[in-house]
Amino acid sequence: MSSNPAIEVRGLFKYYQIFDRPVHRLWQMILRGRKNFFREHRVLVDISFSIAAGETVGIIGRNGSGKSTLLQIVCGTLEATMGSCEVNGRVAALLELGAGFNPEFTGQENIYMSGQILGLTTGEIDSRYDSIVAFADIGDYVDQPVKTYSSGMFMRLAFAVIAHVDADVLIIDEALAVGDAYFVQKCMRFLQRFRDAGGTLLFVSHDSTTVTGLCDRAIWLHEGRIRIDGSPKDVMQAYLADLYRHEQGDDKVSAHIALQSDSMLHSEADEDFVDARRSLVLASNLRNDLEVMRFDPGRESFGKGGAHIDGVQLLNLQGEPLMWSVGGEAVSLVVSLRTHQVIENLIVGFIVRNKQGLSLFGDNTYLSYLEHGVSCEESQDWVARFDFRMPILPAGEYAVSVAVSDGSQRDHIVHQWVHDALIITSHSSQISTGLVGIPMRRIELTRIIKNS
Repeated sequence: MSSNPAIEVRGLFKYYQIFDRPVHRLWQMILRGRKNFFREHRVLVDISFSIAAGETVGIIGRNGSGKSTLLQIVCGTLEATMGSCEVNGRVAALLELGAGFNPEFTGQENIYMSGQILGLTTGEIDSRYDSIVAFADIGDYVDQPVKTYSSGMFMRLAFAVIAHVDADVLIIDEALAVGDAYFVQKCMRFLQRFRDAGGTLLFVSHDSTTVTGLCDRAIWLHEGRIRIDGSPKDVMQAYLADLYRHEQGDDKVSAHIALQSDSMLHSEADEDFVDARRSLVLASNLRNDLEVMRFDPGRESFGKGGAHIDGVQLLNLQGEPLMWSVGGEAVSLVVSLRTHQVIENLIVGFIVRNKQGLSLFGDNTYLSYLEHGVSCEESQDWVARFDFRMPILPAGEYAVSVAVSDGSQRDHIVHQWVHDALIITSHSSQISTGLVGIPMRRIELTRIIKNS
């Protein structure tokens, strides 16, 4: 990470003049400020921060806190009322969907127009056009007017363009919220590569896992002012606590109530109680419905090619493929592969990520066969099986990536890594579990009745 700032914001203010009646705007022009006929609406107030080259910063805050306005000023599409904003390097931005696109133009025409706006020459766009179209993956729609596109297709094309302009600074305003799981995973992988290559990323998100998993810093905007600028974990904890207090209409610290309840419990526990109980027991752990899409062998992958993954399935206890599963159900993830060369120590593994690309859980065969290893000859068929209970997944989409390699846990050659081999969609989780929920064997609520 370079010490030179990529973005420098100092004393930034943004005001809007609100006129109650249209004629007031005319009177304001005639009197030239000798009398004001407007109310001043302050969107940003004394904003200052610096972002180093190679840093990833997330902007969070409630709707109306000034996040989008700030990004527009940083991009140069909006002028500040006071203060300065300096950005070093080529900037590519993905703000509101459709911004920079002409709805009457085709996707192809918009690629060229948007690329030129972002600083590419026609020749540079020509050389990258096929890659842009492949990244967007919208098929024949690239030859149709973009006014016929869905919001997801808009985002696909817009992101594909900014991913190919060799930008130094990327600015994204909540655009990935409208994408499907396959494409969002592709975008998150691109952003990780962009970060690793030293790019600077500034984005707005309401998703706490994205902010904590991707960012080096987080900035919380509240009513147009910076409330906290610090580590993602600390900022998100404070922000979520504030949201909770706001929704409850209570500014008191809820933890204080919890401590009071705990102390009462201990004081009662010291008294003489009869062990008579009324229990409410939740015997089942089947807490949410999970839709499982079939394995597509054409999914994006990479590797040396010494082995090929032929199939990935989620099975029930009877060995039947699952199209639907539930949180808490005993399942098996089965990976079928064929070797194309001698492999000294075969390792097969999987990882499950959420829509934002944050790794949730996974495993591989290395430690299980550490003592004697698994060697393979050319043209052999192998099956890896992972038995586990499906965790409880909050509503959303999840991608299962699988890989086969040769070597050890730390030093290995990847022969094939298949991104998004399976997509799991959680439809009906109604509970708050964090990133994943642990399937409970038993949940019991007991009333203690005092002996009279």
